Amino acid sequence: MKALRFGRHAAIAVIAAGALALTSCGSDNATGTAPEGNQASSGPKVTGTLTGIGSSAQGAAMDAWKTEFAAANQGATVQYSPDGSGAGRKALLDGSAQFGGSDAYLKDEEYTQSQEVCGPDGALNIPVYISPIAIAFNLPGITELKLDAATVAKIFRGEIATWNDPAIAALNEGVDLPDLKVTPVNRSDDSGTTTNFTDYLAAAAPEVWTDKASGVWPGSLQGENAKGTSGVVKTVTDTPGAITYADDSAVSGKLGVAQIKVGETFTEISAEAAAKAVDAGTPVEGRSANDLSIKLDRKTSIEGAYPIVLVSFHVVCSTYDSQETVDLVKAFENYVVSEEGQQAAADSAKSAPLSSDLAAKAEKAIESIKVKS
Repeated sequence: MKALRFGRHAAIAVIAAGALALTSCGSDNATGTAPEGNQASSGPKVTGTLTGIGSSAQGAAMDAWKTEFAAANQGATVQYSPDGSGAGRKALLDGSAQFGGSDAYLKDEEYTQSQEVCGPDGALNIPVYISPIAIAFNLPGITELKLDAATVAKIFRGEIATWNDPAIAALNEGVDLPDLKVTPVNRSDDSGTTTNFTDYLAAAAPEVWTDKASGVWPGSLQGENAKGTSGVVKTVTDTPGAITYADDSAVSGKLGVAQIKVGETFTEISAEAAAKAVDAGTPVEGRSANDLSIKLDRKTSIEGAYPIVLVSFHVVCSTYDSQETVDLVKAFENYVVSEEGQQAAADSAKSAPLSSDLAAKAEKAIESIKVKS
């Protein structure tokens, strides 16, 4: 398959065809501050209500996008409930939402199901948000650790009981590790963040992580759990010795964050390192021409790449019942993937902007949306 080229700089300005005033929804990821100014007021106006459900990792970015649109069009409203990626995909497929936010593209069976709801070309997975997943921990006095894939897998399988375990100590020479219980914390809901995290473990540490990648945490594993990004972060913040996986924007400044071994070196988490990992992605086969599902290389050895990364999508129909809905979806998504929209997300959530190539592909996919014939 031909690799998609994803750089870290957004170089395409796609001004929204219309502007939408968004209602204020509670974000599961209460980080981020929206940028000043309203850059989404160009073009003809649109009216109506657009409903989305999905990814909590997109919470801060969605808040920024909503603020950008808030004053642009008094006749339009976008509602977004951050109930998790699984809920977002389900809502699109059962018709209770016009778009879903998901940190994982549709599974093959979901794509087949979407053809019944969205027409012959099914749903389109449009990347809107690229962000690293932090391995975040609460160890008093320690803000950084070095971990490799096998050690992370052992921690989350409950095979490492205390923080001064020899496996952790060998990777962190000179760090005074406490004799403190390790408490792994996982998502209790069907989560795209969990899908991406377990996909990394299954690919990079298959000898330890014997479960398949899934949005649902393996029921056989012990540990604490909590709902949503904010739930796991709060649990770890309140629990000395706890560790979790979460969107980096939700943990920055609150918890310690691990560097991850890639090849023979350790990579610090950053938007640039996440974008470098996504650069090695390839298209998923068997989808429509305008679908932009991306298969990531979790075993990359590229220096400076951070492989525990999520590409979060807006899952939209290729066809809708009315022109009003088509206009609303196009206006909103064109802004989200524009240079302005991506910068708003980066400022608010530390995400990596779409590359010019990927943004152009996203624009083409959005423009292909039409009314059902």
